[in-house]
Amino acid sequence: MRDTNKVFHLAIPCKELDETVEFYEKIGCRLARRYHDRVTFNFFGDQLVCHLNPQDVDQKPKMYPRHFGITFMNRQEFDDVLTMAKQQQLPFFQDLTVRFKGKREEHVTFFLIDPANNLLEFKYYFDPEMVY
Repeated sequence: MRDTNKVFHLAIPCKELDETVEFYEKIGCRLARRYHDRVTFNFFGDQLVCHLNPQDVDQKPKMYPRHFGITFMNRQEFDDVLTMAKQQQLPFFQDLTVRFKGKREEHVTFFLIDPANNLLEFKYYFDPEMVY
């Protein structure tokens, strides 16, 4: 289990800073810093840095193996983000689905796609022991 004094850091490419800020703020991320070539967010308690690098944007993104996201321990928080994404009319890469139905690792998940084609997965496991 992670101590609360540690923050995971992820850096990804983006193609334009304003649209990146708009997208991530719509899913509830707080802009922490902005420079001429990057923006940094509080991404659900972790640090996400989007570096301006349009030439590195994936033109044909696939879910596997390249995506990132958040696994919720609270179903209501998962549902709240799903509702917010729908209300904000954010682009879904994959709608809400159930994976591994009937198995211990059963979970609900959906994928969003950000303006630079980065794929974000949001999920909730019914059995909290299956999170890791």
